[in-house]
Amino acid sequence: MIYRKLLKPLLFALDAEQAHHLLMGVLSKSARIPGMQSLFHGLYATKTNEALRLERFGLTFAHPLGLAAGLDKNAEAVPAFSAIGFAFMEVGTLTPRPQAGNERPRLFRLPVDQALINRMGFNNVGASQAAATLAQSLPRTKYRNPLAINIGKNKTTANEQAVDDYRACVRELFAYGDFFVVNISSPNTPDLRNLQYGEELNRLLQEIKQEMYEQATAHRTDVKPILVKIAPDMSEAELKEVVATIVQSGVAGIIATNTTVSRDGLHHPHQKEMGGLSGVPVRQRSTEFIRLIYKWTNGELPIIGSGGIFDADDAYEKIRAGASLVEVYTGLVYRGPEMIGEIQRGLLKRMRQDGFTSIEQAIGADHRAEV
Repeated sequence: MIYRKLLKPLLFALDAEQAHHLLMGVLSKSARIPGMQSLFHGLYATKTNEALRLERFGLTFAHPLGLAAGLDKNAEAVPAFSAIGFAFMEVGTLTPRPQAGNERPRLFRLPVDQALINRMGFNNVGASQAAATLAQSLPRTKYRNPLAINIGKNKTTANEQAVDDYRACVRELFAYGDFFVVNISSPNTPDLRNLQYGEELNRLLQEIKQEMYEQATAHRTDVKPILVKIAPDMSEAELKEVVATIVQSGVAGIIATNTTVSRDGLHHPHQKEMGGLSGVPVRQRSTEFIRLIYKWTNGELPIIGSGGIFDADDAYEKIRAGASLVEVYTGLVYRGPEMIGEIQRGLLKRMRQDGFTSIEQAIGADHRAEV
């Protein structure tokens, strides 16, 4: 309860972005302090239960819960986040060139709605600096889990040249990621979401796959899995088209979903702020998307569920809808790292109640119940 009783009140007394940078600074520096990773692990990590272990994308995950992109934008705190018990984590979004992002203020808490709004705009140090950071931190990471690297295009890069940015990120970061996430769904980079559709999406994914193949050949290793992160603001028809293109491309999976531009049901005054909304208000929409994607792909395309997960019920709902893995960000801000162990224990309880002996049996269970 250290976070909820002590740290959260202190952090929430600060501006949201100021609190974010303070926390990330502490976590990034902690890796250089002897014994800190072990301390974090002892405080927050839960002993692995084999019933929660699963394999996807040729990788092993100790349990389904990971950290979503957006929190560790510069890949500076991988040792700390790995130590507190996540089964995997996603860093970024990283772009080829450093960029400052949008003007401040650009991050807002909506406590009454259990939500955040951000219009950060892919602020990051750039792929080269992130690669240098990972080259130093990964050997020091005591509790190494699969690392996803989320990649995007620079704001000043036209969509016609976007593929060059994505390929540049793969080239720079190939050696450090276990899998890569193509971000074409942030609402905070102008026209980025236009890359989600039709031939433009197909060409982008084929080019990224080609770069991945070339890097794997150069490094004399296997091709790294590629996933696509999609937006929740599409119609069902648009989603179906996007999913069909992704399946046809042969990439490894989908992350559903990114933040939303919808403001339905909000109560906090910050609801008027521009940007992507995350947290409880996007929970139902992301789960609906997971359910549809699983149905349309007959459960053959792995899905990572993201959006509004605050407890085990939220995570289990997405898993039963078809998600193999799930991610948190906003829930972590409000509930702290204690939630990682709480969700694992809660998943085991719900699995037992449903008569499941492994998490694999729970994935997509709602669809089998409908038959």
